[in-house]
Amino acid sequence: MTDADFSPPLELLATPLVWSDADGCIQGANPAFCRWLGVSVRRLLGQPLVSLEAQGERLAGQLDQADAEAMHLPRLVLALPGEPPRFADGWLSMIDTGGWLLEAHPVDEFQGADPAQVLPGAFSAALKGLAHELRNPLAGLKGAAQLLARRAHGRDADESELIDLIGAEIERLNTLLEQLLSPTPHRPHTPLNIHAALERVLRLAENEAGWSVRLLRDYDPSIPEFPGDADRLTQALLNLVRNAIQSGASSITLRTRVEHGLRIVEQVHPLALRLEVVDDGRGVPDELAEHLFLPLVSGRAEGTGLGLALAQQVAREHRGTLNYRSRSGHTVFTLLLPLPAIETSQETADA
Repeated sequence: MTDADFSPPLELLATPLVWSDADGCIQGANPAFCRWLGVSVRRLLGQPLVSLEAQGERLAGQLDQADAEAMHLPRLVLALPGEPPRFADGWLSMIDTGGWLLEAHPVDEFQGADPAQVLPGAFSAALKGLAHELRNPLAGLKGAAQLLARRAHGRDADESELIDLIGAEIERLNTLLEQLLSPTPHRPHTPLNIHAALERVLRLAENEAGWSVRLLRDYDPSIPEFPGDADRLTQALLNLVRNAIQSGASSITLRTRVEHGLRIVEQVHPLALRLEVVDDGRGVPDELAEHLFLPLVSGRAEGTGLGLALAQQVAREHRGTLNYRSRSGHTVFTLLLPLPAIETSQETADA
């Protein structure tokens, strides 16, 4: 089979495809691939197939294996030099000409594995045991905070504010532990302002980051209130910001935007919230990418690996998703949540 014989069927497919000869030089690409990558087929011809991989060397490693079986290459980042990266789950297979066919399934961001589906029962039991062990120290901290609050009463406003903050965080941790230990459903959602929750996150993060990290706001003021659990969302977002701080970021931006007609999981929502935590830290290590959202998985020796698992759980509780994209110097965690449709009241129209 010649290249001319092989190309026409692929031209008709909507899936982005690019193929090479036996030496790994690109011989063609279908229109879907060119549109997705944002380049012309002429620019691709003759380029090494491995040069498309903007991060890592998995393509080169698989081409060297010369395996006739189709190989799954998750979390591929593809781009030509000077062009923005594109994210995809890839499949690499040999073709009759002895060359290679790369099939790209585009994704905007990478989703982590769902802990509810892959978390072993032993880990779940271990988490409940950890929650039991934490209850006594938290009770001691709560008592100490109450004693400090009585001593500081009417003496120093700033000191009292910080003590109140400590008390509030202890109560929130106690609530989280109760939820780990109890199978009862979460409390009913109430109307919340996402920017009020974000301001609370920033206030807490400022105490941890000090002067070494710039915490920036980029808010969309048009976002309406929506039903949710403010404490749970605050904890989830604080975990994302803390991870950014611990990754060595010097700048962290909290960005909110309204999206229209956005698909979340399997449902299209007329109105949705896109909340992004953007940082310039070291990025997600390659060895953690597949398991990033699983409990007890951490890139730090002192880390617990619970923060992202909790954040993803909170996203599901609010009928949303938590995704990410990452490279060194630019990591974005994206929380997508459905928003209630804005209704125009008849009374307002009549007025």
